[in-house]
Amino acid sequence: MKQVNKFYKDPKWIAKRSRILKRDEYRCKECLRYGRSVAAATVHHVIPLDQRPDLKLNSDNLISLCNKCHDKMHDRTNNQLTKSGEDWVVRINRHK
Repeated sequence: MKQVNKFYKDPKWIAKRSRILKRDEYRCKECLRYGRSVAAATVHHVIPLDQRPDLKLNSDNLISLCNKCHDKMHDRTNNQLTKSGEDWVVRINRHK
C-alpha cells in the first residue's frame, strides 16, 4: 500500500491525471453513460493498479469519475471491483 501512496505523489501520475481529466472534459464518464453531466474529481484505474501495475499510466486504462461513481467501482472493505467496476473492464477491453 505504501508504494501505491507513493505513486499518487509522483509527478508523472500528477501530469497524467491532469491530461486524463482534460481528455474527458472534466466530466464523469459513468454519469455521462446515463445522460448526466457531473464534474469529475478522480481518475480511476479501470484495471486496478495492484493487479496491473504495468498499466498505471496507460491512458486506455484511465477514466475520469465523480467521487460517488468512483466509490461504486470498488468494494472499500476488500478493494475488489464491484459489478460496475467489472463492467468498465469489459468495456475498455472491447475497444482494444
